[in-house]
Amino acid sequence: MEKLCFEFTVLPASDGKSSICCLTSIATIGGKVYALPEELQSVSHHKELIRTTVFNKVKNSLKKRYQTRRVWISMNGDLKKTYLDEDENLQFEDQYLEEVQVKTAVAQDTQTGVFEKLFEQLVQNTQESKQQNLKQITEKFLIEKFTSKNPNANRWIDTFEKECTRFSITEDDKKIEALRLFMDKCCTDWYNSMIIKYTIDSDWTTWKNIFCETFTNKGWTQISYALSFKYRDGLLLDYAIKKEKMLLEMRNSIDTGTIIDLIAVGLPEHVLNRIDRETLKDTVDLFNEVRKFEYLVNKRSYSFYRKHSGNSKGYNINDRNEEKNSCKICETLNKGIRYHPESACWYRTKEEEKPKVKNIRHVNNSVIEAQLNEAEQKN
Repeated sequence: MEKLCFEFTVLPASDGKSSICCLTSIATIGGKVYALPEELQSVSHHKELIRTTVFNKVKNSLKKRYQTRRVWISMNGDLKKTYLDEDENLQFEDQYLEEVQVKTAVAQDTQTGVFEKLFEQLVQNTQESKQQNLKQITEKFLIEKFTSKNPNANRWIDTFEKECTRFSITEDDKKIEALRLFMDKCCTDWYNSMIIKYTIDSDWTTWKNIFCETFTNKGWTQISYALSFKYRDGLLLDYAIKKEKMLLEMRNSIDTGTIIDLIAVGLPEHVLNRIDRETLKDTVDLFNEVRKFEYLVNKRSYSFYRKHSGNSKGYNINDRNEEKNSCKICETLNKGIRYHPESACWYRTKEEEKPKVKNIRHVNNSVIEAQLNEAEQKN
């Protein structure tokens, strides 16, 4: 014989805890299968076989208990002497191997049954996965709910379709049903009206077209607001991220350089002048830069500066240091301890605006008469 088929199986050792690789059977080209005695199945008995490169590959392939591999190995030299006699009868260690045609058939039937059960279970799990609750699937969508204030309805509905494709929601009625879960506020009324007019069995294309015609913003309000949006208070980073989002919602094809410029011009001037424009290659670079200057626009000092800068009363920005001292005017008027310059105190202005009342001396009439009599005597 030119070659034989060797079956290797990982079986439990005698202690029941460890596993060993065993040679369980040998088959010929003609289809006959011969079993090895249990005491000779361990590969440690098959010195010539384990020296082959084929066995090394088989050993690397068997990872778990009861795994099986069948490989063909050419019978040359010592291997042929070990497993075949002069008449090509299968042998091992001076004994002939037993042919097991019936048992092999039973084993094959059993193995086939196991595979069939595994396949049925796999099909069942797949079907159950497809029949999952639609709400549970849409919770994984990477998209926010749609409101009438959304500046770009076309981009939102395109993103919604991509998410449906990603989660294998391809039927029109399923898309329409899923859309309801992303309608917010007045958009829910629009959805209910569409259900009444077109029903859930209509084409998805019809729903998409009407959605875009209804909610697409054709005015300039959102664009004007996005372009003119500037920093007012809070964190600089929050402002930069929000404006980037607004600009992308306005036009997602806008280039990075333009986004950087539009965000930068909305920053406070004393912060903008500290940023080197040439170093900004991406919006992330701008975000990193503005974070360095958060201390320049903390909530108290910047809002105070913005309120009093250019004041006609001649307020000096250096007077911000007076915020560290309590206002004596507020303390005198029992308004509590407050920290702001006395020159900008609201109560001081109120006191100055009050009409001044002249001091009038109230004197008794008899006193006046006595004074007049005294004056006449002198005359």
